[in-house]
Amino acid sequence: MKSLFWLVGLAAVAVAVALLMGQNGATVTVFWHPHRIDMSFNLLLVVGVVLFVLVHFALRSISLLRALPHQARLWRLQQRERHAHAALLDALSHQLAGRYVRAGSAAREAVAQLQTRHSATGLPPLPRQAQMLALAHLLAAESAHTLQDHPTRDKHLASALEPAPSDTATTREGVLLRAIRWAVEERNVAAATRWLDQLPQGAARRTLALRLKLRVARLAQDNVMALETARLLAKHRAFSPDAARSIVRGLVLAVLKDTHDVDQVQAAWAKLDASDRRDPDVVLAIAQRMHEVAQATDEQSTAHAMARQWLLPVWEGYPALGKQHQVAAVRLLKSLGTAGDAAWLARIENMQRQHPADPLLQHLAAETFFQQRLWGKAAQLFQQASRGLTDPALRAATWRRLAELAEERGDTEAALSAWRQAAQ
Repeated sequence: MKSLFWLVGLAAVAVAVALLMGQNGATVTVFWHPHRIDMSFNLLLVVGVVLFVLVHFALRSISLLRALPHQARLWRLQQRERHAHAALLDALSHQLAGRYVRAGSAAREAVAQLQTRHSATGLPPLPRQAQMLALAHLLAAESAHTLQDHPTRDKHLASALEPAPSDTATTREGVLLRAIRWAVEERNVAAATRWLDQLPQGAARRTLALRLKLRVARLAQDNVMALETARLLAKHRAFSPDAARSIVRGLVLAVLKDTHDVDQVQAAWAKLDASDRRDPDVVLAIAQRMHEVAQATDEQSTAHAMARQWLLPVWEGYPALGKQHQVAAVRLLKSLGTAGDAAWLARIENMQRQHPADPLLQHLAAETFFQQRLWGKAAQLFQQASRGLTDPALRAATWRRLAELAEERGDTEAALSAWRQAAQ
């Protein structure tokens, strides 16, 4: 289409020239005392056009000659930029291919190309030179780290983190994240924490930074920080739902091991999420810990009442619990004691009536009746539980209670048989 328009334009120009000059008999007279010059108008027009073209090409030639030094500088700058890009690409390719010695050499070559002083070459800085220089230092540091050359790695890392223009902020954040990863691999908690503190606030909330922070917290055995970080990662969907629950549950249990009094356990409960307060593993563990730290203290009754209250959601879902959780819940309720709590006595009795064949509930209800001195009901349920219980500790406790009840009735033979069964 463009060629067609050019052809039409040339034809129009040719027609215009033919109309103007074809039958033009005009002459032009130039008087230059004492001379007179006569020439045709067509000749004057041709001479004018030729002179215009000659002057135009002469001016263009002079302009090109004057621009030659600038073009030479531009060419040298392009060559330098191409060499730097080629060295960076070689370093990255060798790094990905596992050829770390060659990657380090290519990265150092890129650094040498990019660090050439402007005053020595007379060339302006390359576009995005600061960013390319930081990346070259990072690749050199990465290769040195893989080769266990820590002094060289630290030197290039310090160069990559030198103050740079604001447009290299993202590159600096990437360098800091790599430094944190290296420190974690070396299990250097102090260095990892120092690099973490240098991350900007926005970068510190990214998934990669939070993953590294979780690893640092675990290395430092700071379970509270690790738990908070794991929850943030779970909120950002950095883990699958099952993995997130498993990690958070493990960290909650680790935090519980660091509690040593009632107030600390209560503070740990206050920090739990709603989902954690419905998790049987977490609830049973924290209630058990409350029972352990409250032993032989003045706060024991209050602590036990608090723990029973925490157990309520788990107890309400008792039928859906696994066998292991059911055994743990029954054992824990026995330890916490329910004799003085009318609400819990009613809950246990109602649950046992709803599931009369459950030996664990039979044992727990029998223990409740025993503490209320309802010997008949207790003996009947203990007898039923002794035939169905599989947990050794609860089975032994059942036979001990039956032995005590037999002694209370004065049935020595039944008491000896029950004690024998408990001993076995």
